[in-house]
Amino acid sequence: QVQLVESGGGSAQAGGSLRLSCAASGRTFSTYAMAWFRQAPGKPREFVSTISRSGSSKYYVDFVKGRFTISRDNAKNTVYLQMNSLKPEDTAVYYCAASSIYYTANLDHYEYWGQGTQVTVSS
Repeated sequence: QVQLVESGGGSAQAGGSLRLSCAASGRTFSTYAMAWFRQAPGKPREFVSTISRSGSSKYYVDFVKGRFTISRDNAKNTVYLQMNSLKPEDTAVYYCAASSIYYTANLDHYEYWGQGTQVTVSS
């Protein structure tokens, strides 16, 4: 079992930055690929970024490339999402997720989810 707790959400102006954190319980954090997803009101949950177990591989959806950076600290059991050049369309609830098997953009392959943290970007 892995429990995930996100933090760092809040409000920002367009062009601003926020850093999300996701703290994981347990001693096996490094055995999980981690990812960030987001869900805007009335829309399905969508993939944002994923990072491999060691952190050596990262993948981003096109609309955040060059603006968002995913990273992890296995010693601290934490994954991060640095969000720069924020846009109003980035407004959503952001979720972190853990997969024991796949390094993937497919949300169906993630077994554990956090409760989400709200990000609101105003123009």
